[in-house]
Amino acid sequence: MTGVAVCFGAVNSIKALWETRIKKSKDDQQKQRELRDRAAVGRLTGPWEDRIALNKLRERIVTEDGRVILRIQKEEWKTLPAALVQLSEVHEWQLHRTGLQQIPRFISSFQQLIVLDLSRNAITHIPKEIGKLTRLRELVVSYNRVSSVPEELGNCESLEKLELAMNRDLDELPEQLSNLKKLHHLDLSMNQFTEIPECVVNLPALEWLDMGGNQLTRLPDDIHRMEKVHTLWLQRNELEHLPGNISRMHNLDTLVLTGNRLKDIPSLMEDMNNLRFVNFRDNPLTWDVTLPEAAADGPEDDDDREMFGREFMQLYIRESRKRAVSGPAVPSVVPSVMPALATAVPSLCPPARLMPHVAQLDMRWKAPNSAAARPRWRKNSWPT
Repeated sequence: MTGVAVCFGAVNSIKALWETRIKKSKDDQQKQRELRDRAAVGRLTGPWEDRIALNKLRERIVTEDGRVILRIQKEEWKTLPAALVQLSEVHEWQLHRTGLQQIPRFISSFQQLIVLDLSRNAITHIPKEIGKLTRLRELVVSYNRVSSVPEELGNCESLEKLELAMNRDLDELPEQLSNLKKLHHLDLSMNQFTEIPECVVNLPALEWLDMGGNQLTRLPDDIHRMEKVHTLWLQRNELEHLPGNISRMHNLDTLVLTGNRLKDIPSLMEDMNNLRFVNFRDNPLTWDVTLPEAAADGPEDDDDREMFGREFMQLYIRESRKRAVSGPAVPSVVPSVMPALATAVPSLCPPARLMPHVAQLDMRWKAPNSAAARPRWRKNSWPT
């Protein structure tokens, strides 16, 4: 009986082992079938999803003045499906507030594209393929997160308008952009530029430039090369002075310099006859100049006179010139030191008969060891 019991126990153990293996084998087969089913569904779902997305995009197509426009606003489209290339006849993209994160590389397939307006999204990168859009006239990528511009953009030979405002870390442009011979409108406001890029100065057709809200510390000395510019926005920067050659921008009629660190206005600007709108508000100018009261038949708002006309600028320049000629007031201590000065250093003082004219002494109080610290006489004013 003992032998029978042992044999029966061994059989049960073998049976349990086989049952476990069979169950495991069935589970593995079931998992493989599920994986195959999912893969098959995925192969079917991908094309269907693209087809659904494409149909949805077709519904956003409108036609205005003969132009085919893809217009999407306030809908979530973080990426665009590759099936969009089937709509390559589109002339304009207008995608605003969609959360779009990148311009697709297949953008080069849209050879009929004239306007690409992708403002107020989350775009971080402009692909180099954009340089193949030789018919593109307007590119608007303002209020995104672009930190660099590809040099291939300089190949967009038809580009007339470029807006890159408010792109956090953008602080330079490739020199190849100077090849944009038709570009006349450029918005680089609210970025991190510390100077006007050389390629911008070299743009031959540029007429309108906005670089407000950057960190400009200086303007190029050859700014007059931008000879066609008529509107220049430079508000809220770090400018401390203006180059004299700005007066040679003969087509300039609007100049906004609000909120800089300017201490003076170049006197040559007085002859800028085409300049009709100029604004120097919120600058620490050296002289405190107040406009005279308006005539009875003149503008009623004094603020408008200061902001929109040339009157304030011209008055400031005249006042600055007048004060420079008159010189600073003579310190009251001068008469008391003149006798001792005449004894100690006779060569530096006029004859004794000219002492009553000490008020004409022009003192330049500078560093004690500098030559300019010595008093200088205006000999042309001495009486004969």
